Parts: sequence; structure tokens; C-alpha cells
Amino acid sequence: MSRISANGRRRSHPVVAAAVFVVLLLIAALLVRHYVVQPFRVPSASMSPTLQVGDVLLADRTTRGTAERGEIVVFNGRGYFSSASADGDRYWVKRVIGVGGDRVTCCTTDGEITVDGEPLEEPYLPEGTAPSEIEFDLQVPEGHMFVLGDNRADSTDSRHLLGAPGGGMVPVDRVVGEADRIVWPLTRRSAL
Repeated sequence: MSRISANGRRRSHPVVAAAVFVVLLLIAALLVRHYVVQPFRVPSASMSPTLQVGDVLLADRTTRGTAERGEIVVFNGRGYFSSASADGDRYWVKRVIGVGGDRVTCCTTDGEITVDGEPLEEPYLPEGTAPSEIEFDLQVPEGHMFVLGDNRADSTDSRHLLGAPGGGMVPVDRVVGEADRIVWPLTRRSAL
């Protein structure tokens, strides 16, 4: 039942107004999640110490489909890093080491990974961790990326899939977004 105000216009019922408000909020939240940011929970220690198990991070959806060296990205690994039936392992978070055209090699006599012949500086690696125990020398195909976890001793990443379909390379168009910040727990809240 509508009410009529003093000026003769109909006023909507408060319950209807609240319902419309809630629907608009839900639509706005869905749009933000699809186009702006999307939350993800870190399930493993593969990115430690940068990301810890249980951290909730926000992926910047405005950067989807792009990747630059050094970025931490969330990507859809289905068919590359996980089987099509393993929906729980669909999304992965790793650091981009090489992009299309880069030659990535492990390792120099000093044990460093090189990108296009230049040693890769990796201050994010846990102390005492080797850049890689697996040797490789590869060219990243155009439109793809080579990714590694920061915790190389406990990370399934491009190195482990070199002989698999796709050769461990993930198409850049699978990037959901760049990991922008940790939002939970509050004690670890920070930009990445």
C-alpha cells in the first residue's frame, strides 16, 4: 500500500525502499568484484614469507589479462596448473618471473636465475632458500608468463610443469588481477 504525502505524491513503503536499497547494494558489490577488486584466500605457503597461509588479498581486476615481471598475480590455472575437475585449485597466486620473449635460465655459477642474461634480484626469497633446485633454460612464448612461488622449496610452479602441456607457461589472458594488498588478518594488512 502506498502512502500519499502532503504534496499529493505517492511515497513508497519503507520495506520496499529498503529492499530496493539492498538489491542496489548487491548489484554494486557484484560489479566491484567483477570489474575492480576480488578477494582471494591464500591456501598454501608457496608465497611465504610475502604471503602467509590464510591471508586474504585483493586482486586488482583492472589489471586482468596483463602481467609484468616482478608482479604477484592471481591467475586461473585450470588446464595448466590444475585439472579441469579440481575447482578448489582453480586460482593460483605466484610471482611473474618472465613474460613473452624473455629468456629465463637457472642457474648461474652463483646460483642465480637470469632473465635475458641479467641476474634476477630476489630480496623476497626466504633466507637460505636457493632460487631453484631445478635447472632450466627456456624462452617464454609471446602472450605467456613464467611464474614462481617465493618459497621455492615449497611451491609448485612453472619449473615443475616444464614437460607438461603448455610447458609450465601460463597464458597472460588467464590473469585475474595483480595481487594488490593483504586485507586480512588485520595485523598483516598492507600493500604488496
